[in-house]
Formats: sequence, C-alpha cells, structure tokens
Amino acid sequence: TGTADNIAHLIGNPRFRFIRHDVTHFLYVEGPIDVVLHFASPASPVDYLKYPIQTLKVGALGTHNTLGLARVKGARYMLASTSEVYGDPQVHPQPETYWGHVNPIGPRGVYDEAKRFAEAMVMAYHRVHGVDTRIVRIFNTYGPRMRLDDGRVVPNFIGQALRREPLTVYGDGSQTRSFCYIDDLVEGITRLLEVQEHEPVNLGNPEEVSILTFAEIINRLTGNPAGIRFLPDRRIPGDPQRRCPDITKARQRLEWSPQIPLEEGLRRTIRWFEERLRSAALADAGSRYGE
Repeated sequence: TGTADNIAHLIGNPRFRFIRHDVTHFLYVEGPIDVVLHFASPASPVDYLKYPIQTLKVGALGTHNTLGLARVKGARYMLASTSEVYGDPQVHPQPETYWGHVNPIGPRGVYDEAKRFAEAMVMAYHRVHGVDTRIVRIFNTYGPRMRLDDGRVVPNFIGQALRREPLTVYGDGSQTRSFCYIDDLVEGITRLLEVQEHEPVNLGNPEEVSILTFAEIINRLTGNPAGIRFLPDRRIPGDPQRRCPDITKARQRLEWSPQIPLEEGLRRTIRWFEERLRSAALADAGSRYGE
C-alpha cells in the first residue's frame, strides 16, 4: 500500500539500500543485521478488506519469515502490532493487559487476528529461541505521506476539506478516536528499541476526540465553508465505537508521551496534502497542454 515516492529522497544515499521483496516468501539478507522491523501489512480497512488473504499471510508467514531472519542474524526484532488487537473494546482506555473483544470471523478479523497471531508468534520466538523481541501496539497515527485514498478519517476529511466539499460523518459522529502525529510515534518506536521490554507496549495519543469534533477542527483549519454532511451509520461489524490507549507503560518504561498537539500536527499534514494536490493539478494541466 506504500509508494516509492516516500523513499525517493534516500535513493543514492550510500547508507541506504532498497530491496523490493514480498515477506510472505523466504527472506535472506547478506551481511550483518542489527535490527529487523516488521511493519509490512495493510493498515486501512479499505486495503485489508480488499486484500483479506494477503493481510492474513503477511501477519502469519511474513512474521515467521522475518523472525527467522532475526534469529539467524542475532538481531533485535520489532513487530508493528496495532490497537485493533483490542477489537471493539469493553475496557476503556485500553491497557496492554486487556485481552480484547474481537470477532475472529467478522470482516475486520483478517487484520485483527493476523496481528494477534503475529504477537503470539513473536512471543514464542522470544521464549523458545531467545530472540530479542519488541511489540509495539500502534494506535491511530497520521501525518505527511498518507494516501488521499487511504480510507481512514484523516486523509478522507482533509481531502474533502481541500476540495471544498462537506465532510461526511457517518452516524451522529459520537464515535471517538485518538490521533498521534507520526513524529511522536517514531520517537516512541526508537525508544522502545533501546529498552529491554518484550511484552507489548501501546503507543498513541491518550487525548480522545469525537469524529464530529475532529471534522469541525479540520473545517476550521482549512477554512472549508462546506460544513458537514451526516450520513447513515455504515460501520463495519466490529468497528470500535471508542478507541483510546492507556500509555502508562510507555510513560514509565520509555519516558514517552506525545508532544505535538493535534492542531499543530494537522496543520503540518494539511500543508503536505495541499502541496500534493497542487503538484497533481500542475501535472494534469501540463499533460493537457502537451496534448
């Protein structure tokens, strides 16, 4: 679901090497390896509902293959897990000790259970083979380089606002999310790599905001006059009504908490999307002119 554009600035850097590989197939990399980070998986419902079997395979086979590489190389290993392991939670906010409320055969189960299986595999490799593992449970994260057609609420709302369209809110907008800016998340991931903590750690922003309030913030920051359009609730079965991390463990073990306020992070993200849309419009105009 990514794009090579995101690493274009690294091409030619002697300290960077890009290998295109499907981690559901056997993986071997020449030379010493210090750390293996397994972040390969669709993370948006638009993607994992379109590719359910591939999502399950990357959580199962991809985790197995990357753990095998870490074991052979004696490398530290990190799994990017997700708040989706908690499902539609009955405990709020969600601590790492909560086992979750997940429907294994529902449409979202392909992602939820892939990550739950992946966590079990990581802990098994740690206990049986002594692999130096980490598990980060990532809550809603946003920032530059997201796709406009990602399907998640941040690019959806920003895209609509920049096109001067009404923001579509499903239901009454009372469902909540917590939004962590990407720079904060990367800082937390880096800190987790440096401590001896093998069980899962939540990383996310504990400030909960309703979808309706979030839409109002986006409209205000973009100056969008089109307002909000309410549509019937179309939540996928198992879609959480509330989602908010308990980050007590991250505060204690990593001395970490988000530092970038929501509106500041959104301003940075909006600027990036504005530039992308402007570039796309110029490219389209150039194409038309060339014709």
